[in-house]
Amino acid sequence: MTGEPKPTVGLFVTCLVDAIRPQIGFATLQLLQEAGCVVEVPQAQTCCGQPALNSGDDRDAAHLARQTIAAFEGYDYVVLPSGSCAATMVHGYPELLAGDPDWAARAQAMAAKTHEITSFLCDVMGYAPAGRRLNASATYHDSCSGLRELGIAAQPRALLSHVEGLEMRGLPGNDVCCGFGGTFCVKYSDISNAIVTEKAEAVEETGAEILLAGDLGCLMNMAGKLHRRGAKTRCFHAVEVLAGRADGPAIGEEAS
Repeated sequence: MTGEPKPTVGLFVTCLVDAIRPQIGFATLQLLQEAGCVVEVPQAQTCCGQPALNSGDDRDAAHLARQTIAAFEGYDYVVLPSGSCAATMVHGYPELLAGDPDWAARAQAMAAKTHEITSFLCDVMGYAPAGRRLNASATYHDSCSGLRELGIAAQPRALLSHVEGLEMRGLPGNDVCCGFGGTFCVKYSDISNAIVTEKAEAVEETGAEILLAGDLGCLMNMAGKLHRRGAKTRCFHAVEVLAGRADGPAIGEEAS
């Protein structure tokens, strides 16, 4: 409504995006601004604590949770281009800090305003991209944390339906794990490799030119396997397509 103040958003970029594929962060920023948000990227952010939490290191995970909450609690919303990191904040933080009287309520408040980017754009802001075109066929993998912990499935597809020229093809087993699982792929590499091989085969069977997903870790895992198999499928984060930024090197490709 005209005259209402714009919501403030603290953008949590995530470790992988910052280190491996910063353009996902820039695409997320662009979409949030187009949706009418005032966006800031707090410099105090580091890791959300997910690797420590998944490895049973609750002490360090709790330390990172407190650090993140302190950096972001002044914003109306916290938004991330990663379902797994968002799920850590939404579900992990309240559990980690439930017994801390100084932080339990702050963790709950943080969880209540934290969103994965496609869910935030679709469910909170009612945003739809305009003027986007990508003449390509694509298929979509639903990453485990976003799907199972946050209920993200329809939202990215609804947003992608507004991209002209993009032909979406169904992926058999789209809701089956890609084998990444964070520290799982390091500890159980043989199992992880078997799982991602099946995923790559399913992706290739679609004949799609592009593989999309909402978590960079999963995309790196699948892109690596597809490349080693000699597949031509190119991998992008969904926000790169939504922001009109899928015209450069795909994940795992070298810049020309």
